[in-house]
Amino acid sequence: MKIEFNKPSLPTSGVLTVVVVSKDVDGLIAELDNKMSGQLQTIVGREEFDFRKGSVVTIPYPQGTGLTKLHLIAADQEKLKDHYEQESLGAKIYSTFGLEQDEKAAVYLPALSDPKSSGVVASGLLLKSWSFPKYFTKKKKTDFCQIQHVSILTETPAEAAEKFKELEQVAEGVFLTRHVVSEPPNVIYPETLAAEAKKLEALGVKVEVMGEQELAKLGFNALLGVGQGSAKESKLVVMQWQGDSAEAQPIAFVGKGVTFDTGGISIKPSQDMDDMKWDMGGAGAVLGVMRALAGRKAKVNAVGVMGLVENMPDGNAQRPGDVVKSLSGQTIEILNTDAEGRLVLADALWYTQDRFKPAYMVNLATLTGAIIISLGTEHAGLFSNDDELATMLADCGKTVGEKLWRFPLTEAYDKEIDSVIADVKNLGNGRNAGSIAAAQFLQRFVNGTKWAHLDIAGTAWDKKAKSLHQSGATAFGVRLLNYWVKKHIERSAS
Repeated sequence: MKIEFNKPSLPTSGVLTVVVVSKDVDGLIAELDNKMSGQLQTIVGREEFDFRKGSVVTIPYPQGTGLTKLHLIAADQEKLKDHYEQESLGAKIYSTFGLEQDEKAAVYLPALSDPKSSGVVASGLLLKSWSFPKYFTKKKKTDFCQIQHVSILTETPAEAAEKFKELEQVAEGVFLTRHVVSEPPNVIYPETLAAEAKKLEALGVKVEVMGEQELAKLGFNALLGVGQGSAKESKLVVMQWQGDSAEAQPIAFVGKGVTFDTGGISIKPSQDMDDMKWDMGGAGAVLGVMRALAGRKAKVNAVGVMGLVENMPDGNAQRPGDVVKSLSGQTIEILNTDAEGRLVLADALWYTQDRFKPAYMVNLATLTGAIIISLGTEHAGLFSNDDELATMLADCGKTVGEKLWRFPLTEAYDKEIDSVIADVKNLGNGRNAGSIAAAQFLQRFVNGTKWAHLDIAGTAWDKKAKSLHQSGATAFGVRLLNYWVKKHIERSAS
């Protein structure tokens, strides 16, 4: 979708969406009302046209205008000072298009508190527009919205366009994540996901892909154990973006990339197992974050690491009861082969902190079903060994609408993963505190680095459409981490 910004000028054809923030119509809205013989003022003045609730009124072929359709959206000007509310308004604007068959539309936005705000609204519209129709063969053009070009009418087009230029690159990162997470597991597996990462080289990202032979020499036994039952070769992908001086300490993102998770020998129930194609959502988010940072030329040194495996049961698969020696040298007792993501991350986290010595390290993983029981799909779980980092991430999550809820990490919980025959076991005692036990496990492999773990099992995929996304892949974490980098990490940050 192409979005451009122009000074307000009343269109004489096509689709127009007008955002109304006051019952006192003026400017372009007054001009439109004059053409409609006062009909617009009547609608806006009615009690049912509620600004706090965001009422929407659609008028087909409004008399005297030449338009094919007019959408009126009531908006609370006080709420529109908030970044997430601005993006949500943009998403709502896109939703009013429905199955519109015209390819062009215009959107009038009244003056907002920040002259760049129209660019934020436009980014919300763009984010909501993404869909995944690739595998439909019988649907028709009329089953999809055909809007391809949107003109945003604003008094500050230059400032809005400047803001949108940055956010458009973030959206491209979001779309990349949504795409790879949406693809079926016969299309996205370790090799092909690594190939998607290689495409970032066109943006200046340095990309390394390591296969099983190299990983075995290095000692990635925990990661390789998860994938040893699959015909698909496991991979480790390292992406580096250098937007700061070579001496500047990097930050690091690490993602769990189980491209399909059967549970291995501890096989999952067949119901909903198809959902496990998105068990690589953490790696997908890391890929999207790196795309966003490189796309907007962020002034930061960032490392993205994806541990990519497929967890399958066969005669060579890892067994419950096996013990493996991880890259860190710590031994791990495998009690359940469906607690596999933490094994992948154990080696990936250790490798990342050891090689790159990052100032901060954040991992993302669809790690536990327990986090869905705890938080549903509204929040991701946040675990951290650093209070300042946890606070920064939680606050940034609120700003962009990707909410986090912090859980404890303590010595009492840590004892739950002590093994009687190895250094650590990959499950806690029973079903209690399952998400915490998994986080405690990961913490043993960060070596004191300032670290946060985001358990996105409930937020990486949503069967319901929400404010900024359709049903399906959400790309949770991409916008959050991009905003964290921009606000707190970049060299230009104040």
